[in-house]
Amino acid sequence: MPKHIASGLKYLAALELVRDGYSQKQISKMLNVNKSTLSHYLNGRNISLGSIEIAEIVREFSPKDFLVFTDAIIEDKEATKTIVKTCLVNKYSAEVKDSCIGCGICVDTCLIDAIVLDDLKAHINSDICCGCRICAEKCPTNSINILEE
Repeated sequence: MPKHIASGLKYLAALELVRDGYSQKQISKMLNVNKSTLSHYLNGRNISLGSIEIAEIVREFSPKDFLVFTDAIIEDKEATKTIVKTCLVNKYSAEVKDSCIGCGICVDTCLIDAIVLDDLKAHINSDICCGCRICAEKCPTNSINILEE
């Protein structure tokens, strides 16, 4: 069953990426699927309606649950990042307060690599941030705010 849900999520992401103007070759690489499988997805073949329906339900999870679930079933970090950023409806921005001590816990816990340390302070790329708030939950100084735009 997880493979069917993974296929459904890749299908939904592929549709969005086509709408955004990406080529099948680019999408194939981004989602780590071969071009033949992608072509079948885009033509509605070899994917069940049930897989799509379940993927749409999963897409409605909270950002944290969606990220963790997708990461667990996709098992490919880059494909997970693409699916999460493509399928999330809301956009998020992140702020790091001056109370940040540069411990790096947030960097280690960010599943989509949106955080880097620079001069002993965390910097969060809001273009990549999916709003899961895992970093904020783990921050020992409560220095991270994730805001829905």
